[in-house]
Amino acid sequence: MEAGTAREPLRGETAAARAPVAQATADPGPLGLAAFALTTFVLSMVNADLVGSKSEPIVFGLALAYGGLAQLLAGMWEFRAGNTFGATAFTSYGAFWLSFWAFDQFFAKDVPQAAVGNTVALYLIAWGIFTAYMWIASMRTTVAISVVFLLLAATFFILGIGNANASTNMIKIGGWVGIATAAAAWYASFAAVTNSTFGRTVLPVKPLHD
Repeated sequence: MEAGTAREPLRGETAAARAPVAQATADPGPLGLAAFALTTFVLSMVNADLVGSKSEPIVFGLALAYGGLAQLLAGMWEFRAGNTFGATAFTSYGAFWLSFWAFDQFFAKDVPQAAVGNTVALYLIAWGIFTAYMWIASMRTTVAISVVFLLLAATFFILGIGNANASTNMIKIGGWVGIATAAAAWYASFAAVTNSTFGRTVLPVKPLHD
């Protein structure tokens, strides 16, 4: 068969089999980043004591629906796209928000009051360790993404130390760093959406690889 000519169908081949396979083209990254950013922002506003603790119920709603489920879906789509880094990050942080919601709704009452601070500290510091090695891996992505992971690792460690020591000031500092993390994640999401929509680089993210 010469190049450029249509091939003849094989015997027994169905029309569905001959049809071109549709390829997914949408990038799930901006969705995952936006879900992470918004949920982190709202929780960090509470941690920084910029809004009252009575606002916490909305945090748990976001943790379930947006930070949790939407981000988990973004992670699954990243698996399909073959992006190991994005799949690991979005799936993990989607699970983080779901576990955060589940702990508050179902399991926190079973932890003795005297142990709550250390329990939450262990949880946060463990996530800080995961985020620290993801930050190292992010050095082959973009500056925008790497900044998100650096700030997020700091947020987890500061909040973990604050909870372990029952330090209100440390938790407030962690809240402020969390707000900075959310801003960086929002920028990365905004840049990806805008650059894709405009078909050119409008907002730079500065790749860290060749």
